[in-house]
Formats: sequence, C-alpha cells, structure tokens
Amino acid sequence: MRNGRVSGHRGVGKKIGFVGALLAMAMSTEVAWAQTADQAWIRGRGAHDPVDARVRALGPDPLEQRAADELERGASGIALASGADSQKKAQIVVGTLEELRNAYPALRLPDHLVADGFWLGSSIQQGNRLIAIAGSDSRGALYGAFDLLRSAAMHRDLRSMSLAESPAMPIRWVDEWDNADGSVERGYAGRSIFFDGGHVRADLKPVSEYARLLASVGINGCNINNVNNAAVFLEPQMLKEVARIADAMRPWGVRVGLSVDIASPQKIGGLKTYDPVDPEVIGWWKRKVDEVYAAIPDLAGFTVKADSEGQPGPASYGRTPADAANVLANALAPHGGVVLYRAFVYNHHLDWNDAKADRARAAYDIFHPLDGKFAPNVIVQVKEGPIDFQTQEPVSPLFAGLEKTNQAMELQITQEYLGQQRHLVYIAPMWKWVLDFDLRAQNRTTPVKEIIAGKTFDRPLGGMVGVASVGQNGWLGSPLALANLYAFGRLAWEPNLTVEQIAEEWTRQTLGNDPEVVRTVTAMLMQSWPAYLHYTGPLGMQTLTDITGSHYGPNIEASENNGWGQWHRADHEAVGMDRSVATGTGYAGQYPPELARKYEDAKTTPDELLTFFHHVPYTWKLLDGKTVIQYIYDSHYQGAEEAARLGQEWKTLEGKIDPQIYNEMHKRLEYQAGHAFVWRDAIVQYFLKLSGIPDEKGRAGHYPGRYEAENAKLTGYKVVGVQPWEDASGGKAVSCAETNCSAEWRYEEKAGRFDVVVQYFDLQGGDAKFAFSVNGKEEAKWVADAKLPSRTLHGDNTTRYVMRGLELKPGDRIELEGVADAKDPAAFDYIEVTPVSSVK
Repeated sequence: MRNGRVSGHRGVGKKIGFVGALLAMAMSTEVAWAQTADQAWIRGRGAHDPVDARVRALGPDPLEQRAADELERGASGIALASGADSQKKAQIVVGTLEELRNAYPALRLPDHLVADGFWLGSSIQQGNRLIAIAGSDSRGALYGAFDLLRSAAMHRDLRSMSLAESPAMPIRWVDEWDNADGSVERGYAGRSIFFDGGHVRADLKPVSEYARLLASVGINGCNINNVNNAAVFLEPQMLKEVARIADAMRPWGVRVGLSVDIASPQKIGGLKTYDPVDPEVIGWWKRKVDEVYAAIPDLAGFTVKADSEGQPGPASYGRTPADAANVLANALAPHGGVVLYRAFVYNHHLDWNDAKADRARAAYDIFHPLDGKFAPNVIVQVKEGPIDFQTQEPVSPLFAGLEKTNQAMELQITQEYLGQQRHLVYIAPMWKWVLDFDLRAQNRTTPVKEIIAGKTFDRPLGGMVGVASVGQNGWLGSPLALANLYAFGRLAWEPNLTVEQIAEEWTRQTLGNDPEVVRTVTAMLMQSWPAYLHYTGPLGMQTLTDITGSHYGPNIEASENNGWGQWHRADHEAVGMDRSVATGTGYAGQYPPELARKYEDAKTTPDELLTFFHHVPYTWKLLDGKTVIQYIYDSHYQGAEEAARLGQEWKTLEGKIDPQIYNEMHKRLEYQAGHAFVWRDAIVQYFLKLSGIPDEKGRAGHYPGRYEAENAKLTGYKVVGVQPWEDASGGKAVSCAETNCSAEWRYEEKAGRFDVVVQYFDLQGGDAKFAFSVNGKEEAKWVADAKLPSRTLHGDNTTRYVMRGLELKPGDRIELEGVADAKDPAAFDYIEVTPVSSVK
C-alpha cells in the first residue's frame, strides 16, 4: 500500500436482439477511463430478463436520433418487470407529443406538456408491448429516453407506466471556469476538455460526451469559460472556435454560454471607456452580440462577474450592476439570450479592525435596492450563502430580498472548500437544506426552491447554476465525486427529490444493483458531508481552511486580520462574528422579520449557525447543554472517526464492484482518513491553546503512543517550525538538511502487535523516499510522490503511511530514514504506535 500517492432519419427501427444485448452488457462492465460519459453513471447495465425491443425515432430531429441511440444502447437493461411478462416483444418509440399523436391516435396522451417536459407510457398495441416516449419538444423526448433508462436501472415496473414530468425551473446550467490556456480554476481533475494553448482543442469528442452526460440529468446550459479571464473569448477568431464547441454540445440539447468581461469594449474593442451608459459602449456591445450570434445562433447567453475580487465593473463609473446587466440584456434580447449577473460583488479590502465591516452584507446591500430595475432577461445569480461556498453558512437573505427580479441559485459542484475531490463529500444534503429552507418572505411560506423557480414572486426565468470545473481526469477526478454532478442535475430538475433517493439512483446506475453495494455506498454518501463538517468548521464557523492560499488544509488565522472578510473573530475568551442589529454588523436584519428575530438572539439562533451570527464565550451552552469549546473538541474527534469509518465501509465492497473504481476510492479514502486526523489535531490544539480550557474527556493535547520527530535522535534532520503552527503536532517538524537523514527512538512500552503511523510532509517539486525499520530490519519503504497543494510544510501536504500489525517489545530501536529529493526534504512530524485495529 502506498499511502503517499493520492494517489439520418430512422424511419425503420433497429432491432436489439440477443447478440446486441450481449454486446451492450459486455460494454457496461468495462470501466472506460478515457473521457466518456460511460465513465460516469451512463452504463446501460444488462437486465436479468431484458425485453426483445425495437427502437424507433418518429422524427428526424438530431435530439430524437440521440434519444433512439441511447435507448438502443441501453435496451439490454430494460426489463418489463422482475417476474415473467406475457409480452416479451416490445417496441420503444420516441418523438414529440405531436408526432406520437399522429402515429398512434389510439394512445391516451396528455393534452400538452411544458417546455422540456415528457410523458412515458406503456401499453399493449396489436398484441405487443409499446413503450412510448413523448416530449414537449425534441429535447423533452431526449430527457424522456434518459428517464426510461434510469427507471430500468432502478428496476421499476414498466408495464403499467404512465407518467409526465417537467423541470421545476428553466435555468439548469453548469459553469466551467476554464481558461484559454487549458488550465481550470478550482478544477481538481486535470486540464480543460475545451481549451488548450489559447485555442479550442482539436478533439472535441470529450465535449460531446460531457454534453451527453449533462443531458442525461436534464442540464440544458453550459457556460464554458472562466469569469475571471473572459475578454479573450469575444475575439473574432476565438468565437469561430467556440462555435465548434456549440456544435459538439447542440445534438444533446445543451446550449453554450459565455462569461464576458464588462471591460471588453476597452480591453479588446479599442474604446477609451467601458462605461455601460456611454452610447459608444452600448453600440459596441450590440455589434459584438450580433457577431457572437452569427457564429453561435443558439448561444444561451452571458455570465458576468464584475466589481469583485479585482474584476472591473460598473462601479468604476459610478454605475450600478443593473446598468451593466441591462446593456448586455438589451443586446441579447433580440436573439433570445439571457444575462446571468453574479451577485458575488464585495470589497475584498475590508478593514478587519472595523467591528461593523461585514462581507456577508454586501450582496444584499448592493442588489436589494436595485430590485425591479433589471431587464426581463436578466437573472441575478445568487450564491446559496452570503460568503463563498463554505462548509456551512446561512442561506443568503438576497433570495427573499429580490421580489421583482429573476434569480438563480449558484452552488459549487467542484469541492473548492470541501476537500477538493480528495475527500469524499456528497454535497447534496447541504444543497437540499438550502432549497427547502423557508425564508418566510412576506410573512408566508417561501422555500428557496420556490423563489428561484419563480413560484413565489412570479418571476419564472430562474433556476440553478452549478460550478462544475470538470477536467480530463474522469470528469471530476474522484469516481464518487460524480455523485455531486448527478445530484445537481436531478435537484435542478426536481428539487423535491430526497437526497437519499438521488444517492441510490446514482449508485445503482454507476456501481450496480447489488443490495449490499447500494446500501453501503448510499449510506457512505449520506454520512460524508456531516463528517467533513465535523472535522473542519462546525457551529457556523464557515471554514477554518487556508482561505488566502490553497483553500484546502487547516489554517485558522488565514481567516483573520485581512481584507477578505471571512472572519470568525476568535480570541482568548470567545469565538464568532457579531452580526446582530443591536450590537453587531446588522446582517441579521437583512432577513425577513420572522427570521431576523430568530437570528438576532444567540439563544434562538440554531447551534449550527451560532458563531456566524454571534460572538459567544467558549463556555456558552448549546441547546444540548454542551459548551462551545467542548463541542469543538467533540465534533473534531467525532468527524475524524466518521472519516475513518468511510474507508472501513468501502473495504466491505471489495470484489463486489469494478476493481479499478474500488482501488481508486480505497486510496482516496485511506488518505482522507489520515487528513481528517490532521484537521482534528490542528483545530483542537489551536483552540486548546487559545482558550486555555481543557478537553473534559482528556484527549486534546494528549496523544498516547505518539513519538515526536523533534524528540528523536536526529542525524541530518533539523528541527523546523511549521506555518501555521497548528498544522504540526506541537508546531514543529523535522526537515532533512542533507540528502540522507534518519530519526531514532527507543520503544519502552508493553510488548505486542501494533499499527504504526508515520505522519510526513509530501511537498511538490520532488519525490522523497522513506524507510522504516525495527532493530535494523526494514519493515516498509515508500515514495512521497503525491501531488498535494502548497510548497512549504503545511496542513495541505501532511499525509501518513500506515504499517499494520508490527511486533514491538521494550528496548526495540525504531528508526525512520528519509532521502530528500529536489524540493521535497523528506520532512515528517511524528510517528504513532497504537494497538492493532485502533488505527483505521
């Protein structure tokens, strides 16, 4: 084990007979780690008793042809029921509602379907089984085909099927933060599938496959470029190239969108200004939009980030976001395009000494006064919380603050603050919590899902946007991370689905229908976000990660004493931000009255958001009677144990799922278990030192069996400090100042069999080597060859190697040898010796 490696018209149907079924089944068991949609949840697994089906598309539309292709591909997985059925021959027909009505006048079809909706029905026609898929349009027909295949994968009885579905909201987009050079901001799965070297990639097969993947869960838009590097994408040559991307995605009903830079008239247009009310600027945007649609006639629209984190915007001229958005919207309107204007606008140079300064207030303060001033095709894109994709934060009050403006909820599929796909975190429970959250706008029931769907304020042009940042390495890097992309699509289509149901759907389609696999993986997914929350930032602390750096490992003070405004105000006596109206920043008052009263008082604020709204003493009693400081200790120990259990549960599935997926996730879960301990120790020792209040269970600051590196007999190693200090046990580690170094201890405890952990740092720029021996006998050696964030000793790159079942007796000489390589100095923190089975 190497823990160091994170590591044409189809008028006549095509029959799927015995040979075809066998081929489809064989293909379904192969995990193609090339960039294909079959790599994810579209696997077409064979059924035990499949129908002998003929598939026919009723119309020539490319989307209907794609629907028929998918049904042919997956026909071996379609069974009419779990038991025998008298009608084994079947015909599957797919088309629009009008086409089915003309072809099968005897069918009882719905009178109409809403846009993108579909109807599925099963009946006996002339002695044979007919499975019919009717779409409101060709895209709805495609969605219906995928839904039929999903139902088959879930082993639902298709014999008496008659159902109609439609999406809850029209905007169901993913955002890709890809740069023209091929890099991907907040992408943890390799380079861009769209761009490389300043151009659109020659091979766009992965783009077509991605569109197929998106269509399978009803996603209808893809914004393909980074909001932080957007001007180049409006250059004429790049537009011609982007048209190829649109061509690749169009056959799957996915429309391309573009991020645009508000300063483009100046940056690439040669104007002296980008003032949105300047007539020359208005004219430039109209001409440019006409040029864009000449290249891409069905462009979905533009996404805008402005006046935020260094991006230029209308504020430079004393203008508002509505001024900027409406210029674009007016240019797009004749073409049917929309503007998604991000409400992520704030000052990142706040004065941290000002007790009234509060980044959380920014979106509401800026956009609420503009309600009703946006053009009808503008959608304000609001992050689900007021800060920035945190581990947990309150629901943004802006959802209730815009009654006359279209809104879309922005969330993040890529795990920027949630372990960056190295950690298993199924985010859907958090999204569901936001979607179901009742903001009590207008003093009535107004869940977020109804607000963004336009049901609350009758502004129907809204929806959900998920920042996916897919790459060339298995879409999202980690196999199980794809559950998040799947869940986003399903919730955007139907936010009333339960996240357990979605997790089970994904598991069955991805890993198979073995009951133990389904039960175990569904449970793991559901446990993962609470576990991550427990070992990182509970009680509304948002995140305790390195926000000024990698956004990955622990670095508590990175949140403090800077202008970014993600403060938690921890001091010797208390922790949390006072956001009350009476004594704090006033943020609590941005909510509708019923919620504002609840959040104003620490006694009525839910525990999970307590420190987001209030600066409370460490001795403050939570609702269960536990103090804040004891909860910090307990939650982090609990979270580390929960992370370890994820790996244990996964091990029970060996031999039951595809070996490649099993092995990949085994490595990742082993790593996560180790990194959760890093998080635990960092947060616990930080708050122990800061508060001076001991852990009533005696764990914090006490590590039985731990041998600190700085206390060893060192040869070649030098004791060094670690920044931040809490990322190393006792704040210190050792680093190899030469090429070959060693550290030695004497074991003086009871004899027995032990699991031994080596906690070491794996830096970029080299592959250091380690060897562990007992009394001169080598027990293990490994290479530190992971690709972890940060280039200095840090919680980002501290990891562990575990040796299980070593025999030790008093007097044994324990030695760890390190060989530095280039910029990796074979540094380590400690070793830990514990009885067998206590290290997981």
